[in-house]
Formats: sequence, C-alpha cells, structure tokens
Amino acid sequence: MNLMATFRVALRALLRNKVRSLLTTLGIIVGIAAVIAMMAVGEGATMMIKDQIGKMGNNLVIVFPGSSRMGGFHGGSGSQHTLTYGDGLAILEECPYVQTMTPIVRSSAQIVYQDKNWSTSIEGANPNYLEVRSWELAEGEFFTDSEVRTAARVAVLGQTVVKNLFEGEDPIGKTIRIKNMLFRVIGVLASKGSAAFGMDQDDTIIIPWITVRRVLQNSSFNDVNTLLLKLSSMDQLDTAKDNISALLRQRHHLAPEADDDFTVMDMTEITKTITQVSQVMTILLTVIASISLFVGGIGIMNIMLVSVTERTREIGLRMAVGARRKDILLQFMVESMVLSGIGGIIGTALGTTAAQVLSSTNGWPVLISPVYIFIALFFSGAVGIFFGFYPAWRASKLDPIEALRYE
Repeated sequence: MNLMATFRVALRALLRNKVRSLLTTLGIIVGIAAVIAMMAVGEGATMMIKDQIGKMGNNLVIVFPGSSRMGGFHGGSGSQHTLTYGDGLAILEECPYVQTMTPIVRSSAQIVYQDKNWSTSIEGANPNYLEVRSWELAEGEFFTDSEVRTAARVAVLGQTVVKNLFEGEDPIGKTIRIKNMLFRVIGVLASKGSAAFGMDQDDTIIIPWITVRRVLQNSSFNDVNTLLLKLSSMDQLDTAKDNISALLRQRHHLAPEADDDFTVMDMTEITKTITQVSQVMTILLTVIASISLFVGGIGIMNIMLVSVTERTREIGLRMAVGARRKDILLQFMVESMVLSGIGGIIGTALGTTAAQVLSSTNGWPVLISPVYIFIALFFSGAVGIFFGFYPAWRASKLDPIEALRYE
C-alpha cells in the first residue's frame, strides 16, 4: 500500500473507536496546551521586563554606594554612604563618555492637599533628571539650578500622585504639604507606567536634591543615594565604566588591594539578570507541563498495544493476502502519529486560546511565537513515533499462521 492508502486505513481504524481515540489523545492535548501556554506567558513576561527596564532611561549607568569590606564586614550596594554630589560632578567633567548626570536622594512621606492625602516616594534630583531618565513633562516646568542651590520648596508630581490628590483639578501652582512643610507644584510628569518588579514609576514626587537633604531630612551632608549617568553612546560602555570606577577609587583614596566602596551597574546587566530569572522559571514550568506530554505518550503506547491484540486476526489476514511486515509496521506507526498529531493540533489551539484568556483576564503579557507552535507540533509527532514504534514493531513480528488462528 502507498502512504495515502495506509493513512486512510489508519484513520478508519481510529474512527471505529472514537471515544477511546479521543481519550488517548487527551494526554497529548493537555501536555501541548500547557507547554504552549507556559512558553507564551514566560516569553511575554521577559518581553515586558525588557520594555519596563527600557523605560527607566536609555544609555543609563547607575552608581550605587557601598559594596565595601570594612573591619571584616562586607556590605552590598547601598550599604555605605560613600557617594557625594562632588563625585557626580567629577565624573561628568573627567569621563568623556558621560553626557549628563543627576544625583538621587530618596525619601518618602505622606503628601497632603486640602482634605486629601497620599503616601508616595520622593526623589531629590537636579535639573538633568528628565534628560537622564528620558522623561517628559505633561505640563508646567521643571526646577532650575538656582532652585536646587537655594533648596527651593518646589515639586514636580507623577501622574499617580496627581490622580489621587487632585482628582481632575489642575495641580500647577497649588500648594501641597510634605512633612508639614509647604511646597509649590510647578510641573507634572508624563505617564511612564510600571517599571521592573511592577513598581509604579508615576507614583513619585521629584524635588531639588538639596531640598530633600536640608529641609526634609535636616542634614547638611552632601552624600547621595545614587548617581544616574547618561552615556553619549553605549558603544563605549565598558570603557566608560572602567573610567568611572578608576576615578571614584582615586577620589575615595582606596588602596590598590582594597575593594570598591561603590557599585557601577548598567541597564544591560539588570536586563540580563532579570531575563535569566524569567527564563529559568519558563523552563521550569515548561518541564512540569511536559510531564503531561510524556504521560500522553505512554497512553498512546498502551492503547496501540491493546489495538494490536484486538486486531491480531486482521493482521494475519493482511499478511496472508500479501502485506509485508514493513506495511504492518507502517500502518500502526501511522495510527500512532495520527493520534498524537490530532492531539498536538487540538492542544496547540487550546494552549493559544488559554494564553489569550490569561492575557485578557489577568493583564498578563503573552508572546505566542510561530516557532514555538512548530516545535510543539514537531514534538507531538515525535511522541507518536517514539511511543508507537514498539507496538507497531510487535504487530509486524506476528506470525501470519498464528495470527489467523487467534481468537
């Protein structure tokens, strides 16, 4: 028989037991659907993370204080107050690849406007903040160098703060209270959305960094929590980081054998780290989902062995009228592949639908790649070949005379 004739015979044999055939493919359907859905959600999460990190700013290098060994104790990033505004100015002046810089001094407080209040984070910065963060103003203006030097009580609000405090009222020119001190709203940031780890970037207030230190924190020190540096190009990233590290070690008078008391990190490192975590989780979930595919393959093998036993006389009759052993082998292999192939097609459709439902109901990002669909269909066919071979081989090895005598 040719391949098409073999396929028609295999399909008729499967349709004689429709319910059994459907139940046999159920394991394949569940396995393929789970794999497709998990890979779509995992890839979507990775894509979202990269997009969110990109929103933090282009060509961005972040310098944290800390990461030092002092008296036998090792501190991670941010554990030591070792960065100053002067460090940022020196980097801007002496490192040729650094285009602009802003210090970041963080705080938090309950913000009050009339009878409304809202708890939010506060970032002290300089006028270069918008350029470094690739952020724009929705309305109003940003504070100036003069307002930074004089510790002016002015504030630029994020969209989340505006929404919760002003409820449609124009905030420009209004007065808010931060820690019982009056601040004038001079600008509103454009919406930025969520960043990595789901942090709402719009839930913030930007004020001059010296104002945070002297007014809100009542401190005369010029140390900062972070330095945000924008490079002119990412092509010289490694050279720029080396220059920054060398300059900071010199300014902090670190001995050659001493560890850095700062950490220099770029967005590619953050993206790589978070993406690796996401990929590991995707692989883990996919492996767990693949167990259903394996169980489905065992189900196919079991049913095909039962089918060989039930059709022993049919096999003997086919051999008696001229069917060769390879024809019998091919017939049962095709039956197994049809079972797994149908399960793969249904499972792919079900998995794609499940991913879309997860996206629409929970707001999860999904990315359904044609490559993954092809791989899923390929593996469903491979399962049929692998688990169907032994029953097909066993059928082809039956003795025609003994098969015809089988009751």
